[in-house]
Amino acid sequence: MDANCDVLIVGGAVTGAATAWWLLGQRPGLRVVVAEKDPTYARAATALSVASVRQQFSNPVNVKISRFGVDFIRNFSEMIGPEGGVPSLGLKENGYLFLTGSDIGRGLLEELAAMQRSLGAATEVLDRAALAARFPWMRLDDVLAGSIGTRDEGWFDNMGLLNGFRAAARARGARFLADRVVGLDREGGRITGARLAEAGRIGVGAVLCAAGTGSAEVCRMAAIALPVEPRKRTVFVIDAPNARHPEAPLIIDHTGIYLRPEHGGWITATVPDDDGPCSEDDWDPDHAQFEEAIWEKLYNRAEGFDAVKVTRFWVGHYDYNTLDQNAILGLWPGYENFYVAAGFSGHGLQQSPAVGRGMAELILEGAYRTIDLSPLGPERVLAGRPFLEQAIV
Repeated sequence: MDANCDVLIVGGAVTGAATAWWLLGQRPGLRVVVAEKDPTYARAATALSVASVRQQFSNPVNVKISRFGVDFIRNFSEMIGPEGGVPSLGLKENGYLFLTGSDIGRGLLEELAAMQRSLGAATEVLDRAALAARFPWMRLDDVLAGSIGTRDEGWFDNMGLLNGFRAAARARGARFLADRVVGLDREGGRITGARLAEAGRIGVGAVLCAAGTGSAEVCRMAAIALPVEPRKRTVFVIDAPNARHPEAPLIIDHTGIYLRPEHGGWITATVPDDDGPCSEDDWDPDHAQFEEAIWEKLYNRAEGFDAVKVTRFWVGHYDYNTLDQNAILGLWPGYENFYVAAGFSGHGLQQSPAVGRGMAELILEGAYRTIDLSPLGPERVLAGRPFLEQAIV
């Protein structure tokens, strides 16, 4: 291959592939190389995601990102073109339902819903009686209110999004390498080259680190301490023959679980009490989590969860930002050409259309044009200043 490129993207899952596509759309002929160590994506967060999109965030920038993203997802085949080879992502707009059992929580939901509506979302806050009328199968004794997005929220085909971006980026000229970056060469504030395990050294005009849970390792090669680590999540698919509600939204329960319908059954998960960093090689499911932390909460929440059976489960890793669980996006301070898009903490898939466009704008033009992503910039990491998101799932 050519021993030089204009932009090297480290990480070829959805964020890296989206950025490559946007880069070449804005500047045809640009030499873009994407290095992905696992081209099967078997353990990529993209592939193991629950593949949902929502507008209900507490920071306006995250709402704007998702507003852009859901429109892109809904109209994916038109946006990406025939080169993507994906006719539809099958967006199922059942909505998200956030539940709360406190007056403080209800006030927060109402405040956030007003902000979200001001940006184009359709969030409604329902009291217990309204929730009971809409979802008569739910038990709501401990619920005071819930917020729901009546459109633009739901779930979709995660691998369709990745494969479409990847195929369309290739059609525009991006080169995807099944390779691993093992070193970066630096001269002052510039990264001048990258060393790949198989391809050897290539000169670079700019580098984007979009390596998911591997981003901290890549950043260490540039003498950067990125507060991103893998966190393990076990997701359960269950059959509940007495609780068939395919019209149900994705429910974020204030008791600490989430669930949504899936092909006649349900998907459910929780955050473990002892949540912390895991080994990048730890893919062992926490089988006991369903019985010990989830099932009783399901039983108490809705009729029909008296008889359930776990039919399948899988483990995914979040690229967890330990500072504030928000994405870290932008040009790293002190560098002229080293960019980061990492630490999405479970939100990367739905944010990839907007983030890919934003990173392409920043790399090529030196500024964001579509959505100002600067509140998510790395300066807050160096300052130790969290940009907190209250609607973490």
